[in-house]
Amino acid sequence: MKKVEVVKSSEVEIKPFILNDFIQNKEMHGSMKKVSKKELKQLADVLGLSYDDTQIIFSKKLLNEYLK
Repeated sequence: MKKVEVVKSSEVEIKPFILNDFIQNKEMHGSMKKVSKKELKQLADVLGLSYDDTQIIFSKKLLNEYLK
């Protein structure tokens, strides 16, 4: 048998249920910042890659969406 303790309603502490108290925070890995066309052009130059503006614009859009 289990023991039961009877208490008055004035003795009970009532707190609102806050869902965020039970959810663990996700840690962001690294820093999330937007990539600029200038940075992509510099990276391509360092790596010795040939490029044009359409490729740079596409790469910028792709990387920025991936980082979101």
